[in-house]
Formats: sequence, structure tokens, C-alpha cells
Amino acid sequence: MVRFFLLEKHIDIPRYQIDLLLGENRDEEFLKLNPSGQTPALELEDGTILAEAPAICEYVEEACQEPVLIGETPLQRAITRMWWRRVELNICQPMIMGYYFGEGLELFRTRTRCIPQAAEGMKERARDGMRWLNALLTDEWIVGPRFSIADMCLYGYLDELADKGQPLPEDCTNVRRWFKAVSTRSTADRSVWRLTRSA
Repeated sequence: MVRFFLLEKHIDIPRYQIDLLLGENRDEEFLKLNPSGQTPALELEDGTILAEAPAICEYVEEACQEPVLIGETPLQRAITRMWWRRVELNICQPMIMGYYFGEGLELFRTRTRCIPQAAEGMKERARDGMRWLNALLTDEWIVGPRFSIADMCLYGYLDELADKGQPLPEDCTNVRRWFKAVSTRSTADRSVWRLTRSA
């Protein structure tokens, strides 16, 4: 999501990729930067470290206001944050838990508390969220006519986990249409660091 956000902002900064599969985010050097051992982390010129993707994106939005990706007015920002939070809680968080507890269990069982018996329930909860959004997604983007951080957030999860046991339900035609529209953005393709992409 942060890569997508920076690309949409036309911001190019030095980057260092952390290999989560090798556990580089748990190395002593990385933990000095971010004691939570999570990515992403953004180091500012004064040495301040910002962690947590939402905090980084909010900071970048305020520091580099064009193009606007959260909102121009207090009301627009509130509406964007509302939908951003809704897709996180109703779709993204259950999806990642379903992956941690299921396909990613062997990788994550020593890194976080995993509940294997909850994997399918989490995936079903995410599908419920997708169907809920599908009924409401009648405009071009999640927040309506404005492409926003809410679109970037959801796209990243759906794209990453589609080939890991959580494809979009066939009946979510509006979400499928939206996903295809996001996929056509050059920034979407460049935000994903993989050799192969899920359809």
C-alpha cells in the first residue's frame, strides 16, 4: 500500500526491501529501527522512524499534498478514512488472519499467535465483507468518484492473497469490475514486487 501511495504521489525515495520470508524484519538491525519488527518503516531526514502503513501515508499526504489521495476537505478526509477503515476491518484483516492461520501457518506460527482452526472462518468473514462491499460499490471507486487510499489498501490485499486460497467470489461483480479498473493503473502494477501476478 505504501509503495502504491508513493507512486501515486510521484515520490521516489531510496528503498531497502526486507525479506519477510527470511525473517529479516526480526534481525537486530531492523529492530533498532522498528521494535515491532514489522514493515513498512519510513526514516525521515532527521532520523525519525515512522512505522505503520496508515501513519506513513497520512504523513506523506500532509507533507506532499498533490495529488490528493485522502481528501481536500475535513469532510472528504473523514469519508475516505471511514471507507479505508471499513475495508481494513471487514475484508483485509480477516484475509490476512486467514492466511496466517492457513496457508502461511508454517511461516508465521513462530512469529505470532496462530489459530489454525479459525483459518476458514476468517476467510469466510472476508468473503462476507467482499459481498457487503459489492452491494455498495456502485461508483467508480470505493469513496465514489475519487481514487483514494481506500482503493490502494484493499487492492493490495486482494491482489496478494487471491492465489493463496482467497480468490474474489464469482458473485462479487462490482468488486471484480473495480479490481480490474485499479489493475489498469500503471502505479498498481509497479507497486507489486513479484515475478508473477495473480489474475
